Amino acid sequence: MADKRDYYEVLGISKGASEDEIKKAYRKAAMKYHPDKFSNASEKEKKEAEEKFKEVNEAYQVLSDAQKKAQYDQFGHAAFEQGAGGFGGGFGGFGGAGGFEDIFSSFFGGGGSGFGGFGGGFGGSSRRSYVEPGRDLRYQVEITLEEVATGVEKTLKYKRNGKCKSCDGTGAESGSAMKTCPKCNGRGYVEVTQRTILGNMVSQMECDECHGKGKVPEKKCKSCGGTGIAKETVEKKVRIPAGIENGQKLRLDGMGEASESGGPNGDLYVIVKVKDHAIFERDEMDIMCEIPIKFTTAALGGEVEVPTLKGKKIIKIPAGTQTGKSFRMRGEGLPALRGSMVGDEIVKVVVETPIDLNEKQRELLRAFEDSLKDKNYTKHKTWLDKVKAFFK
Repeated sequence: MADKRDYYEVLGISKGASEDEIKKAYRKAAMKYHPDKFSNASEKEKKEAEEKFKEVNEAYQVLSDAQKKAQYDQFGHAAFEQGAGGFGGGFGGFGGAGGFEDIFSSFFGGGGSGFGGFGGGFGGSSRRSYVEPGRDLRYQVEITLEEVATGVEKTLKYKRNGKCKSCDGTGAESGSAMKTCPKCNGRGYVEVTQRTILGNMVSQMECDECHGKGKVPEKKCKSCGGTGIAKETVEKKVRIPAGIENGQKLRLDGMGEASESGGPNGDLYVIVKVKDHAIFERDEMDIMCEIPIKFTTAALGGEVEVPTLKGKKIIKIPAGTQTGKSFRMRGEGLPALRGSMVGDEIVKVVVETPIDLNEKQRELLRAFEDSLKDKNYTKHKTWLDKVKAFFK
């Protein structure tokens, strides 16, 4: 597979491209090399376009699938060689289940057999219309840091343009048949001529009467006015995995809006927002908190109760602990989104100086201070020695 082009190069995108960018790049490239574009071309040009078309669809089949994309990013084309656990034989066949024909039809309404599913062959006379999928939707869901630690199931409730239940999306009143669209004569598209400085340019646009279907109802559905689309409220449960990061997206295939052209539904992108926590800050898998400890605890040592995402824990404070000292609690952080690793909790202590002392307490502290020697204040003595050396 050394002669294969990089899939990202084939679609003209960077390795960090989003799902939307991959989808848009595929649409653009697939239309560029679509067989209808080369119906009047030479046999050589048809063959070259056919190879390009295959290459584009092969690239999209990998990069649009999160698992296959991860394999490709790690191993390149070698991930899908025979015996490598890839696609079990590669992309050699056309029209097979799950092949690029299915991918292309989800964008462009292909069907039937042959190259691209448009009329049975490259340069065929029967043209199917461009079918636009439904719009993608976005939904933001808020979760707590505790829910990040365990994962959580959320119920999403949102409105969308769905398939009309009265006519099952056909747009026809019950008992009414479908007829050939009179505006486009069943082609699904109309030709528009524009006058330019280079002469008349003819372009093809989706028929606004049948929305690319090529057929219209003899009697329009009263519920949807013949569009086949109606507003609906959707409730959907989604599992938010443990370890997810703030701002990450989950894609629910086919949960977006219905297509007026008879194409597939769009997708629903669930954007996860992790709420700020009253105690903890997050650093990837680790969580951090700052706790105050008493002056006497820092000096003499002792035990301190510390909050964790799972409950309370006790940590031991050594005698002579200074402010800013950090203690690491292994395995008390967040799980990795993938894999079995778990982060830590890092506790930073701040020594609190007592305030509002009465006279007796002041006298006791003065007596205590008088009893101390330089060895009890190593940092203070080191500092004074540096200052003296500086002024010499």
